[in-house]
Amino acid sequence: MTTRHIVADTVLGELTLVAGGGAMTGVYFRHHARRPAEAAFGERVAADPLLDEAARQIRAYLAGERRGFDLPLATAGDAVQEAVWAALRELPYGTTTTYGALAERLGFVTSAWGVGQAVGANPLCVLIPCHRVVGSNGTLTGYAGGLRRKRVLLDIEAAADGEPWLPGMGAA
Repeated sequence: MTTRHIVADTVLGELTLVAGGGAMTGVYFRHHARRPAEAAFGERVAADPLLDEAARQIRAYLAGERRGFDLPLATAGDAVQEAVWAALRELPYGTTTTYGALAERLGFVTSAWGVGQAVGANPLCVLIPCHRVVGSNGTLTGYAGGLRRKRVLLDIEAAADGEPWLPGMGAA
């Protein structure tokens, strides 16, 4: 099946969910930084088993009812981006790390800035948890969906332990 998409209403606002073949290829907010042109999303469909399941799982995650996703994902980044996105998938629910720590963990010659660029290019926000990366002092920094949404995502994960997310909390 070709590239197609749906628009799902969530507590974070509308999300455009994109699939190519049998895998999720994009999750974008309405005013997402680096949002591709609408034409890249393919046909908007009324129903699709994969996209409908992605919407269901994302809504359950946002309601605090699930901690991860069971969806096929496909990304098409360069070597650094793919390594960063793979590392993001390994970050445990409810924890955070810094751009510098991620760069160091990956053994990259690139700086924390380079890792930040890869994090910012993540095409599958929420599904690949780029919101778990914070500034070196634990404060919120850039998020393609905006810092308000990043805080909401961190608060959802922190609420599983009964505590609100605070700067520096859980940084690895």
